[in-house]
Amino acid sequence: MTTLPDIEQHAHHEENEQDFTLNPNPTTKPKVHHDTPLNPTSSNVPSIAPPPAPNGGLRAWSQPFAAHLVIINCWGYISSFGFFQSYYTSTFHVEPSAISWIGSVQILLIYFVGTFSGRALDAGYFRAVVGAGFALQVLGVFATSGAGTYWQLFLAQGVCKGLGDGLVFCPTVALVATYFTTKRSLAIGVMATGGATGGIIFPVIAQQLLHRVGFGWTVRTMGFVILFNAIVFLSIARPRLPPRKAGPIVEWSAFRDPAFSLFCCGMFLVLWAVFFAYFYISSFARDIIGVDPSTSLNLLLVLNAIGVPARVLCNLVADKMGPVNTLIPAVLAAGVLIFGWIGIQSLPSLYVFCVIYGFFGGGIQSLFPAACASLTTDLKKMGVRTGMCFSFVSVACLTGPPIAGALIQKNGGGYIYAQLFGGVALMGGTLTLMAAKFVRSGKVKARI
Repeated sequence: MTTLPDIEQHAHHEENEQDFTLNPNPTTKPKVHHDTPLNPTSSNVPSIAPPPAPNGGLRAWSQPFAAHLVIINCWGYISSFGFFQSYYTSTFHVEPSAISWIGSVQILLIYFVGTFSGRALDAGYFRAVVGAGFALQVLGVFATSGAGTYWQLFLAQGVCKGLGDGLVFCPTVALVATYFTTKRSLAIGVMATGGATGGIIFPVIAQQLLHRVGFGWTVRTMGFVILFNAIVFLSIARPRLPPRKAGPIVEWSAFRDPAFSLFCCGMFLVLWAVFFAYFYISSFARDIIGVDPSTSLNLLLVLNAIGVPARVLCNLVADKMGPVNTLIPAVLAAGVLIFGWIGIQSLPSLYVFCVIYGFFGGGIQSLFPAACASLTTDLKKMGVRTGMCFSFVSVACLTGPPIAGALIQKNGGGYIYAQLFGGVALMGGTLTLMAAKFVRSGKVKARI
């Protein structure tokens, strides 16, 4: 029989695998196991299994609600990039694909830095790393407010803000996951709803202030919102598990599991395309439908607003069906919708698209971290394993929006090439995630 990889050899008590086991609430006795130490001379140092996750109570539920503020700072700001895309293109007279590199570098760094910031959570450096991340976020936003050239914007908003996002995002996701086993998807859904909340807050700030106080003070106001959220989160967030100093930064053995590798590949394809609408819906409305800038911003607001109930509802379903089981139909629906976008030629139809795609797009974004967490049975390795998956998909986030922008330029300003690219990528992601589900289900049956 094929030896199961390390990711399946350290199953903890009350860990809920949901997607990949027939019994949704398996219970085993805590085990003593040995982590691979960073220092080879300190091998054979035992590590005691952590106490059971509380799965409820004030302290446990305060973590996802506080993490909601972190996601506002990270994904809420990025979900508003349609505003920046439209403003920068018209103000700096730069090609759309060049502008989209700013947003895609932000997303790259959010995920890529996760390997290192996630391991920092496991090692006990949560507050130091997250504090540094918040400082970079605020610095990046305030530097953006005073930028006057494309490269200044790229360094401030893309690199500095992106690095800050990367330092806070993965540790926050992993922190919330350590408090829950039976209600993890719902907890992560509450946290992930911050992406939609921020996707409403920041465009509204832009809509209300841009023509009154100018770009600089509009962005500075966003910076003060981010600073406030950071202070509140740091006063509430509390790591639950004892530090795990031993162990490698990257646990390559996880990629020996075909299900884990297929899941990462599937999400690579999904994240290649899922942000396309968030980046370009305002530009499409202005350039193809011919609406005014205020209306194009309203479309972005609708796209993000519908993500609030979507993230909670999808993750409620995921706690019953399993995160991957729920993720697969959401990705399939998003792919069909991107293909359907090709035929939209009127404003009412575009609003309908924003409502439906906003639901499934928001669901995908909240189900991804929940599904990723379900692949890790050892809570003490939640940070490093989550970060590895995030880093793998980061290249897709970097290249997806610029590829879409280049295809729009190639088509003379038309969107059909980019829409086809997005639809095909999402369909490929659906098939790959189904393969991951099939492989893991086979292993579970073989084990039983």
